Amino acid sequence: MNQGRIWCVVSPTVGLPLFLGAVALIAFTVHFAILNNTSWFPAFFGG
Repeated sequence: MNQGRIWCVVSPTVGLPLFLGAVALIAFTVHFAILNNTSWFPAFFGG
């Protein structure tokens, strides 16, 4: 792993949940923005 030394600075028990939480937050933000700014996305979710 190229960036393996980061775990010498940040504990994996702290770093991994923060990383996965950030990824989830970005995904929800993108989906929310698409849902509010397009007409086809809400129709797709509505069936």
